[in-house]
Amino acid sequence: MPRVKTFDENEVLIKAMNLFWKQGYSATSVQDLVSHLGINRASLYDTFGDKEQLFKKSFALYRKSSIEGLIQFFKTRPNVKNGFSELFDIAIQEAILDKEAKGCFVVNTTTELIPNDESLIQVVEDNKRDIENLFYEYLKNGKDNGQLKTNQDLRSLSSLLFMLYNGIKVVSKINPQKKKLKGSIDLALSLLS
Repeated sequence: MPRVKTFDENEVLIKAMNLFWKQGYSATSVQDLVSHLGINRASLYDTFGDKEQLFKKSFALYRKSSIEGLIQFFKTRPNVKNGFSELFDIAIQEAILDKEAKGCFVVNTTTELIPNDESLIQVVEDNKRDIENLFYEYLKNGKDNGQLKTNQDLRSLSSLLFMLYNGIKVVSKINPQKKKLKGSIDLALSLLS
């Protein structure tokens, strides 16, 4: 008789994502996963594959939810300057409130595993491209409807904003100082004028 799963796969995947996000790939053992997820090794392997496969599924879930969240965020903020200002304010606030100093799962993975894990290089490049494209489309929409008067190259500006957005997650792991972070962001956002 086949075994019936007594756990919700999506809930377990979210737990795995959070554990990998907090500890990183290398520092997370299979035993850590079994203990944290509350499932046995056989169920882990049968459902998700080995540690590497579970990590990649967790990473994909994080990327998917981040991209979807950004899309929804921009859709509900028609004013581009205010939208970016709010996006960065939220990033700063999240960084300050992050007592575990987890930062960003993508940034953490990039610094831990790239360039040594070639299987992830394309995924990280795709993530960068996807977010920069979202930023670009949002900026372009603002330029097209007259909100932005900037003569800056919007592709370069998108790249700069992407770097700052990720930079907040890195710098805040050291000593998140709201005033300093906000000052830097305000300076960068002045390029939208």
